[in-house]
Amino acid sequence: MKLKKLVILGFTIISCTISTFTMQTALAETVKENELDIVMAGDVLLHTRLNKWSEDGKGGYDYKPIFKEVKLYIEEADLAIVNQETILGGKELGITGYPSFNGPYEAGDALVDTGFDVILNSNNHSLDRGKKGIYNCLNFWKKYPQIKTVGINLSWKQKNKLCIYEKNGIKVAILNYTYGTNGIPLPKEMPYAVNYLNEKEVVSDIKRAEKAADFTIVCPHWGTEYDRGISSYQEYWSQIFAENGADLVLGCHPHVIEPIKYVKGKKTGHKMLVYYSLGNFINATDSSGRVADRYVGGLAKVTLKKDDKNKVKISKYGVKALVMHNTGARYGSRVYPLSSYTVKLANKNIMKKQDYTFSLDFCKKLCNQIWGKLWD
Repeated sequence: MKLKKLVILGFTIISCTISTFTMQTALAETVKENELDIVMAGDVLLHTRLNKWSEDGKGGYDYKPIFKEVKLYIEEADLAIVNQETILGGKELGITGYPSFNGPYEAGDALVDTGFDVILNSNNHSLDRGKKGIYNCLNFWKKYPQIKTVGINLSWKQKNKLCIYEKNGIKVAILNYTYGTNGIPLPKEMPYAVNYLNEKEVVSDIKRAEKAADFTIVCPHWGTEYDRGISSYQEYWSQIFAENGADLVLGCHPHVIEPIKYVKGKKTGHKMLVYYSLGNFINATDSSGRVADRYVGGLAKVTLKKDDKNKVKISKYGVKALVMHNTGARYGSRVYPLSSYTVKLANKNIMKKQDYTFSLDFCKKLCNQIWGKLWD
């Protein structure tokens, strides 16, 4: 009799446990259905040294080790975006670094492996290998149909098609433009190849995006290189974005971090969050002088939430500070969260030899200066 009671009690406990777990899971899924976690990383610059250190010894390249320390943060996001500043034209076009970049396809493989969903391609280096670079790059991305690319195009149809990412019941439009292409003109037969910051075009795209999606992100390649301040050019375009309804700006190009602020449209009063520059994500600049800040970047973190009126708004935001770590050895490059970077690692970083001011303390002070309490 006692054994029977114990068996019944056991089944009751198990049943209650399963029911509780089912209810918690259902609740979590319900909440997630109305939320979207977004991350975006800054500039991927495949400098000559970085390519050399990533050679696999078999005639190819392996960039996956670079992202090992930050992969978790990328994978766990619902939407992960990255600025691929080096055109991926493959070895047939010659692998080169600054000033005219061309990267191997293995760099794209590594970004997919890391967990990125959307690749930005519109930047001042988009035409470094001309129309062949555009063709090769976009043809490579056909290998990964689940990945969305934006910023460069093979046709007017592709240029006019909005990049919309949908997950958890939320549609997000991602727009990408550049201020220019280092003086390299568009190929005559490909006037659609690159998205530029053309006011008429941008306004039209934002208005279309506002109708097609719940939330609009603009990713401009803008600002002044190596300047941590906000330029008049950025202020001008911020107003255009805000006045026409954009909700979030994730900026790139300066190669150093810049402030994060809300901007209000002067006429409409519409509020828009702006990350003026996320700095570099991966790089191996060989410049000398005071260049330590080029090794500090940020991973934008934004959570969207849909309310009971089906309006999608930003519920929280911040930035995870990152450090580019290069030792100068094969596979000796890593992107580290600043929160787990150490004095020992900083002292082994080749940036220490390039700029004696580089240190763990320097990185923290820089983030405090630019981002205040927003970073972790």
